[in-house]
Order: sequence, then C-alpha cells, then structure tokens
Amino acid sequence: MERVTIPPVDHELVGLRAEGRRPPGGAPFVLLAFAIALVPIDPSWLWALAVMAAALVPLVAPGARPGPSWKLSADGLEVVGHDGEVRQNYAFERIQELSITADEQVLTVHHKFGTTQLGTLPEMGFEPHTFFVTARRLGLRIRVVDGDYAPDPDEEQDYLDVEAALMSAVVEPAEPAGEPVTLTSQTARRFRTRALLATGSFVLVAALMVAGAAGTEPSFTTRFGAGLWALAASGALFAARRRLRRSAPNRWTISATALKDLPAEQIGAVLVGPGPELNPLTGEPDYAPLTAVVFDHRLRVMAQLNARGLDEFQLTHTLDEHGYRVVSTAPAVIRPSEYGLDGLPEIFSQVPGGRLVVAEDGLGWADMAGDVLLKMPADRIGAIELLTVDGHAWLRVYDSDGEEFLAAPLKALRIARTDLREQARQAGLPITDAEYEAYLSAAFHGAVSTISADPLLLPTPEGGPGALLDATTRSRVWGYGMFSALGFLVALTITWFAGKLSPALFWTVPVGILAGIGTGWLLDRNRSQLKISIHGIASVTRLGKTDWSLRRETVGGVGIDHGGEGIPRLVVWSPAGRVLRRVTFAPDLSELRRACEQYGLPWGPPDSAGPASPPPEI
Repeated sequence: MERVTIPPVDHELVGLRAEGRRPPGGAPFVLLAFAIALVPIDPSWLWALAVMAAALVPLVAPGARPGPSWKLSADGLEVVGHDGEVRQNYAFERIQELSITADEQVLTVHHKFGTTQLGTLPEMGFEPHTFFVTARRLGLRIRVVDGDYAPDPDEEQDYLDVEAALMSAVVEPAEPAGEPVTLTSQTARRFRTRALLATGSFVLVAALMVAGAAGTEPSFTTRFGAGLWALAASGALFAARRRLRRSAPNRWTISATALKDLPAEQIGAVLVGPGPELNPLTGEPDYAPLTAVVFDHRLRVMAQLNARGLDEFQLTHTLDEHGYRVVSTAPAVIRPSEYGLDGLPEIFSQVPGGRLVVAEDGLGWADMAGDVLLKMPADRIGAIELLTVDGHAWLRVYDSDGEEFLAAPLKALRIARTDLREQARQAGLPITDAEYEAYLSAAFHGAVSTISADPLLLPTPEGGPGALLDATTRSRVWGYGMFSALGFLVALTITWFAGKLSPALFWTVPVGILAGIGTGWLLDRNRSQLKISIHGIASVTRLGKTDWSLRRETVGGVGIDHGGEGIPRLVVWSPAGRVLRRVTFAPDLSELRRACEQYGLPWGPPDSAGPASPPPEI
C-alpha cells in the first residue's frame, strides 16, 4: 500500500479554549458565611466583618486552569495542554480516514487497528465545516456518515458545497467599503439593571441585619439568624453573577478597514452558522446557534468569533453590505413563493380556487365550480411520480419523451396525496409512489396491525412562524407557592430563634411571603419557552434570548421521558437515539404533540426496529 505524502501546507486549526483561568466557580463557598456566623468571635465587629467578607468569597474565588485544547495541523490531530505540551497525538501517517456523523457531529478516527471516537466537534472546540475543510487542505481523507457509519452522500455534499463556496469566496477580490457599523447583542439592558438593583438591595438589607445582630447581646439564636441572612446574600450574589455573565453584551464593529480587530485586507471569507463557543460559566467549548469563522485568502482560519446574542440576519447582511464575502452553512430551504403557483402554467394562477383533478382521459385543472379549463391528455403523460421534498408532498409529471414538464407541491395543486394516487390508479394513469410502497412494506414486516391512511390523522407539516409553548399554569402556580412557602419558613425560623415570636409574626411572615412571591416573579418573567416550527425546535426565554436550538434534520424524536427519577422531563432525541436536550419543565402534552404533528417533528423516541414513519399526506 502506497504511503500518503504529507503536502507542504501550513494550515493549522486550534480548538476553542479559554485564555488564562476559567471563570470562578464559587458554589462550594456559599455555605462559608453561614458556617463562620455560627462561630463566636470577639469582638462583635470582627465577627460581623468576617461574616460579610465570607459572603463575598464566591465572587473572588479563582477558577481552575483551562483544560487541554485540540489542534489539527500537518503533525496530525493533537491534544495540547495550557503549557504547550502535547499530551496526546494522532499522527498524520497513522490516520487512514476521519469520519463525521451527520446528526451528532461525532469525530471518529479510523486507523489500522480499528476506530476511535474522540467526541463531538463542538465540544472539542471545532466548527464542523471548518474542520472538514482544514482536514482536506492537509490531505486527510474525511467522510460524512450517518449513525451507522454508512456514507451519507447528501450531507457530505452539503459540506463539499460549503468548501466550494469558501474556495470561490477567498479568491474573489473584495473591496470593503461603508461607514463603521456597531452590532450589539439583543441583551435586555433593563433586565441587567434590575438584576443589579435587586441583588444590591437584598445584599444591603442582609448586611444591615448582620450589623444589627453584632450590636445586640451575642447568642446562638442571633448568630443563627445572621448566618441565614449571610447565606441568602451569598447565594444571591452567586446567582446574580452567573446570570450577568450569561447575559454579557456582545459587540461587533464592522468597518471598511477592520472586522472587530482583524484587518479587512487579510480577510478572505466569513463562515456564519452554528458552531462552538466558550461557555461563559465554565470556559469549556459548547454548542452555539450562531458563530463566525474568519478565513484569510489562503483558506486558513484567522479567528473563531463569538456571535452570541447577535441577530443572524443583521450580521450576515451587514458583512455583505460592507464588502466581506459571507458563506452560510445553513442548508438551502425553498422560499415560500416557490411553494406557490410560480413556475406552473400561467392559467393555474389565473383561475380562482383552481385545483388539480383526475379524469378518465388524464389530468386537468378545474375551477371552483368543477369545470375543467386545462387538460393534460393521458397519451402525453409518460409517468407521474409522488415524492417528498423538505417534508412536503410533491408531484412530478413527465411527458411521453421522459421530459419533466410539471413539478409542484400538492398544497399548491390543492389535492391530497391519497386522493391523487388512488384516483390516478383507477383511471389507469402511470403513477408511482415509492415512499408509500416502502412504508407499507416496512409496516407489514414490523407487524403493524392496522395502518391508517386518513390524511386527517397524519397532518402535513405546515409553515409559518411556529408554535410557542409555555409552562402549564399548574406548574407556575406550584412554583409561586413553593417560593412563598420558603419565605414563610425562613421568616418563621428567624422570629422563633429571636425569641419574639408573637409580636414579630405580624410583620416578618407577610414580608417573607411577599419576598418569596417576588422571587418567583423574577424567575417566572424570564422562563424558558419551547418554539416548534418547520425549521426545528428551540428554547427561547420571554425576554427573547435563545438558550438552544436544534435543526429539524438533527431531531429524531420529541417526547416525555418517565424513566428518570423525579418528575417526567421533556426529551429531544437524535435519529440515532442519543439524548440531545432535556427540558426541566414540560408544557401541556396535548399542545406539544399537536405542535409536533403540525410542523412535522417526530413524536416519541426513535426506534430503528419499529415501523417506518409514513410519508406526508399518505
């Protein structure tokens, strides 16, 4: 076997990794202030100072050093520590082939003695298309496969199309122009201000309570009450810091001379799409719905930019208007106008309420009264084919010479797939529906007892903005009640140990209940909601932030998992059965299932051994 020669290239792709130390954790130190408050320290002012200082420890506790990062270069695939030392090396000459799974983006190394799965590319800090392009520039053989490691030519062609678009973009001359424009993430500034004010007010009240306890006669009850206040203040500071770090504003400055801090004359193309970003809490690479990779004119990666919170439409169009070459990894989706009557015979669009009908002598186009205004005789029809395009049922008609002369979605023709297939067969027209035949065969061999062909039970995926599902009213009321009960117990405990139970109940208990309700409201006003559309499923907050999103082709099933401990959770599976997302709240199940059926998302866990899903509009 001839040895592969390493090409003399200097391409190098380094996975994302936090610089310096990771963001501080601080969670183990939340109880420190409460523990110090229980210790009798003299004088009292020193005790109060120690308690307040311990409450601030979660804010100043240093984080851990960053973990090792991945690097793809002419030396192979390496794991490099923060000190620059190579800890693991997959040498170039030992790699026979690399493969990327289409749905989960798992990278696998195929070598002489077997295969090794290294993990998902976003978790390794790589954007999949960028990794694919760099590997091919280095001379590595890389393929895109499905969950069973079988070749997936359609997905691989998408990767090759992105590579071709990048190669074409970097060689084209670019002339950046235009006035500087600043794009800012869609972070609610009012929300950050409210969070700071609410947390600061609560911490100030807690500090006053600790100072007041230091000025009274020292006892276990006063130290216990002050410890509870210090514990609550420390937890509030920790939670507020995490929330503010998650919602940190992101700002891009795009001008004719530079893109952020990158010189415009060195930029060959900008790849926009889903990819990895550094988690603001852990510093580890994580999946993000929008990132940007900047290439130079030799197709080398200059930078992987964070686009968290930016609007994809504004970002791509602003870059394009300033002369930068933009390449998107999003698959091409047919525009709504292309699903209409554009491209069909002109008479189709001129007949109000027109629809396709099947007659004994061929196909026809009828008006609202049922009168056939246009006929396609049977002797001119060579073949009629029913198929699925992007989740929609389509019709293709070929003439007697084998040329296609009609292609349109059945929605535009206003006829059901079942009606068209059965009526055409009764009229003796040459019609084929391979997907329907395959579905019947799989259903028969899967021992399915009954098969329903009622189109009302199997609705067609619909377009539009999608359905927004919120938490149920019962779960929201339960949340308010839990916080109210917690506030009541805290107030009751403090007044009990203070020894002034009877007179203090009249003001501490109502204040505790109101504080609990207020806390529940702060959390409820920014709760997550599920958005289900024809493009996939996403989790968005009421303030407009996208927590995560999954494209439709990566979703193998949506349902409720009752196997875990505690309450059932909403789960999103990949086509291979891997859990992609677990949602802690569950919306109304009937609305969830109705939305999944309406927009074409599979309901229930994927089961490769079970019956095949029917084509739309059977």
